[in-house]
This record gives sequence, C-alpha cells and structure tokens, in this order.
Amino acid sequence: MPDAFGLPQSLQLPQSLLVLGGTSEIALATARRLIARRTRTVWLAGRPSPALEQAAEHLRSLGPDVHTLPFDALDPDSHEAVLGKVFAEGDVDMVLLAFGVLGDQARDERDPAAAVRVAQTNYTGAVSAGLVSASALQEQGHGSLVVLSSVAGERARRGDFIYGSSKAGLDAFAQGLGDALHGTGVHVMVVRPGFVRSRMTAGLPEVPFSTTPEAVATAIELGLRRRSETVWVPGVLRVVMSALRHVPRAVFRRLPL
Repeated sequence: MPDAFGLPQSLQLPQSLLVLGGTSEIALATARRLIARRTRTVWLAGRPSPALEQAAEHLRSLGPDVHTLPFDALDPDSHEAVLGKVFAEGDVDMVLLAFGVLGDQARDERDPAAAVRVAQTNYTGAVSAGLVSASALQEQGHGSLVVLSSVAGERARRGDFIYGSSKAGLDAFAQGLGDALHGTGVHVMVVRPGFVRSRMTAGLPEVPFSTTPEAVATAIELGLRRRSETVWVPGVLRVVMSALRHVPRAVFRRLPL
C-alpha cells in the first residue's frame, strides 16, 4: 500500500537500525519515524548515561527490540570492536551517524584544545566510525549509511568556522565514501540540515530556514525511499547555499550570518 509519499511502505526502509549518537534528538526522531514504518530492532550507541537509557526505554515503548552499547567518538581504537559486536548479531540495514558537538566558537578560539576536541569528535571520530560501519555493511552486501552533516560545512562563516570546518571535512569524507561504495549494494546518504531547534542550539538566536528534528527525520525517510545521495533540510537551502558559495569573500564576511 502506498504511503503519504505515494511510495510502497517497505521501499528502502530498514528493519534494523544502528544509531551512533544514541541521544541525538534528530536520531531519535528518525528512529521513531522508522519504527512507525518498518524498523523492529534498534541499537543506540553512545556514552553510558541516564539519557541514553531513557532514550532506549522510550523507543521500547513503541514496540521494537532496543539495545544500548557504549560508544565514544573520541576513542577510535575501540570502534571496530564495539561496532563489530552489533554486526555479529546479524545484518544491520541502516547506520545513522548522528553524533557531534557544536562547541563554543568564542571559547574555542581562545582554547585550541577545546577546538581540537570539536574537530576530533565531528570529523576524526566520524571517519573512524564511518569506515568501520561501511566495511561491515559492504561485507554483508547491503545497507545504508546516513551521515548527518550540516549546511555550516558549505562555507566557513566567521561565527562558527571551527564547527563548520569539521562538518565540511565530514561532508567531503561522506561524499567520497559514497563514491567508493557505489555499486557494492551499500548506499551512503549525506543529510545537510540548516539550523535545527534542539537542545544543542538552545539559547542561540533563531535564524532563517530553521528546522526541527522531526522535519529532518521526515526528509531522511524520503531520502531513503528515493535512495538519495544528498538531502537538504529544508530543501530551499540547496538554492540558498548554491548562491552563497559564489558571493565574493569581501562581501560574504560582511553578511549577518
């Protein structure tokens, strides 16, 4: 039976889901949406915490089997062993790479160690986890790797260039990984949300084209069904960022972005 998108209910949607960044609001909104469609097994990977357990309990109340596992983006040496345990349990249809930190631009400019922590979490940790996940998906011969990037990675802005540069690196990595896996049965999809109203952005001023975790989840579902390689949320940002990429730098630095 067709769904609200006019597509078959099961088309490209996962029965099993591994979330890297198990307390992410976008990831949990996506998990809820996929559970309502087809997903029956969920792994939430993240640092052990009451928030991670609460997220698991919430998803369990929706019906699926939900498991948690300890995962630290800043400990890449552990990624192969930790994630390998999940894939050893059976095929994983989708990996959602959703961890990341926003940092504090003003503080991080004064504290290089804090800036490096943002880069290590958002980029180095994601490269490690992404490659481990991609290898496992390729070995099983199918699956999707969905990577949460950001429009902040499209062009460095004065106000968030540390975070933006880490997302730019992640975005380029994910695109290249998608090309490397083309034809293997593994699908890589890069998701580029704009400003997302969430706990991570609480207290920051509202900006044009802001969105919500639920809207990003909806876009992820549609992207999976269409087997998209890149998803913008909201879609108008594709046009906006295309224009901003070509604004002369002397003009761009004066824009209130």
